Amino acid sequence: MRFDNVSISSVAAVDATHRLASAEIEQRLAPTMERLGIPPGMLEGLTGIAARRVFDPDFMPSEAATLAARDAIAQANVDPNRLGILVNTSVCRDYVEPSTACLVHGNLGLPSHCLNFDLSNACLGFLSGMEVVSNMIERGQIDYGIVVDGENSRFIIDTTIERLNRAETTEQEFRDAFATFTLGSGGVAMVLCRRDLAPDAPQFKGGVGVAATQHSRLCHGQVDRMYTETKALLVAGIELAKRTLAEAKQVLGWEVGAFDELVLHQVSKVHTEKLAHALELDPAKIHAIFPEYGNVGPAAVPMVLAHVTKSGRVTKGDRVALMGIGSGLNCAMHELVW
Repeated sequence: MRFDNVSISSVAAVDATHRLASAEIEQRLAPTMERLGIPPGMLEGLTGIAARRVFDPDFMPSEAATLAARDAIAQANVDPNRLGILVNTSVCRDYVEPSTACLVHGNLGLPSHCLNFDLSNACLGFLSGMEVVSNMIERGQIDYGIVVDGENSRFIIDTTIERLNRAETTEQEFRDAFATFTLGSGGVAMVLCRRDLAPDAPQFKGGVGVAATQHSRLCHGQVDRMYTETKALLVAGIELAKRTLAEAKQVLGWEVGAFDELVLHQVSKVHTEKLAHALELDPAKIHAIFPEYGNVGPAAVPMVLAHVTKSGRVTKGDRVALMGIGSGLNCAMHELVW
């Protein structure tokens, strides 16, 4: 999928309020870890995640998305009445219904003609949302659109700790739930627009996506728990990423060495390093946020993008790759030109 007429007018990220260290999680899991003979320091040692961010328990995903959206709209210097669509892509939601998108829409006071809905695609949700909004811009249906995401992993972490501290918890149950403790929180938003409205802004060139849904049951979650076959998921995810990169090379003419910045969906140290090795990515071009933020789900890629934008790692003319893998399994790779 190629876009000729789409600019990224702004991208904004909001940190969750509290820093939750891996050591603190292990302290709360101490009864079970001691009983199962699991040594302290394992969580950070295996994942490279020293901490993740969480909001207060009653802080809603729509609130995080709203904060980020307000920042993104201000950065873009756009009249909110010109927004033609708002797409929310968060895994966490305020309610089963109504959509979290309509809550953010209401919080922002957006006009009645601005479409709004949730789009669910696990950790690829934000990239999928970018595609939907960009297609509408490319077709001339809208001038501006916004993609938002708000995650709060506080509840699932707390309930998983409580469940694992039961006396009957087995080592296998502990392993199956382990990936839950990589999850982080935050809010992100991106304003996209017609190219002539922001000709000097980064251009969204499009990308490719590949599915491997035979692996859809390797990671699945509910509001209060997540089950993950960690090793099998890693192997299948890397194989899918290789196929997706091959597709990008064939369809888009990609050569990864030609990119100036590589923005990855980051799960942990192991996942990031193995993916970089498998795809022959230059580690110096990867800005790692997982040590302090963990896996922020669909917010991860735009959060990294906001960080590299703010820090000045990218400059005019740079080529930037966005790469993500989401439960399902699905993989997407997109290109921006700064």
